[in-house]
Amino acid sequence: MMKRHNALTPDALAMMDTIARCGSFAAAARELGKVPSALTYSVRQLEDALDVLLFDRRSGQAKLTAAGEELLSEGRRLLAEMEAVAHRVRRVAGGWETQLTIAMDGVISRLTMFELCEAFYALRPNNAGQDGPGTRLRLRTEVLAGTWEALVSGQADLAIGVDVDHSAPPGIELRTLGEIDFVFAVAPHHPLAEWEGVVTDAELLRHRAVAVADSAQRLTPLTVNLLPGQDVFTVASLQAKIEAQLRCLGCGFVPEPLAREHIRAGRLVVKTTQRKQTRARLGYAWRASAAPQPRKAPQGLALQWWLEQLQSPATRQALLERHAGMVSPVD
Repeated sequence: MMKRHNALTPDALAMMDTIARCGSFAAAARELGKVPSALTYSVRQLEDALDVLLFDRRSGQAKLTAAGEELLSEGRRLLAEMEAVAHRVRRVAGGWETQLTIAMDGVISRLTMFELCEAFYALRPNNAGQDGPGTRLRLRTEVLAGTWEALVSGQADLAIGVDVDHSAPPGIELRTLGEIDFVFAVAPHHPLAEWEGVVTDAELLRHRAVAVADSAQRLTPLTVNLLPGQDVFTVASLQAKIEAQLRCLGCGFVPEPLAREHIRAGRLVVKTTQRKQTRARLGYAWRASAAPQPRKAPQGLALQWWLEQLQSPATRQALLERHAGMVSPVD
């Protein structure tokens, strides 16, 4: 008897699909260019190997049993997956990566990133009419040193929003993305909202700060604009930090583009502090291509496409500036 794993071949699954679609063994045999007896024999071999009845032959029609319905459903899924794998293999052979992971700092515009993803998936390599390049994109959001760590550790292929003042490790290419201002902001009903003049460090120490936790696990986590001994409410993202400050849960420096709409609407009030307002210099980085391997492109075409987009000044500005509508206002 044929073993189960040997019986479930692409040809056997395709045969099941044809019989179910044609409605009879005779019609399926004509489409497959076989005599009906040969098709019947193949189905019986498959049934014997699986030890199930796939068709109810009492009606004279090729009526699937419950087991047959399940095999047909799973078989169609497996055939589609095998076809997709074949497409991806051909695309990888042509230089397209199987997967591209992009680490983005929380300060980067999600709106712009998703627009870039849309443009990437709309690509039609070689005008072949196929559904995109076949590279699976994976986005991950990091904070502070965590963005560098994702790239250096090999968890990401491209990092957007890294600190350019951080020296690039060997084998890493680094380019400038731009600068972004941070402003000190509080809710209108926060005690500091009515403070006259410059807010001193001594006064800041009396109020809870909201901080975003650095997502780095191995690199030394960064701490920015926190005073020793200050009460701190720590959150996981910049969006959560702004939400916390809108709710008067604390105060702190926030990226001006992310808070801009709230500042304009009066939901956040900008104050001048003793410590200078910070301006972050950000960049994007990727691992330099190693020595070319036989039959493999030195740099994947998907990564090349993203690097080409990042060469555009308009794209770089949008990644830092376009945040309107991405943070929901608090009533």
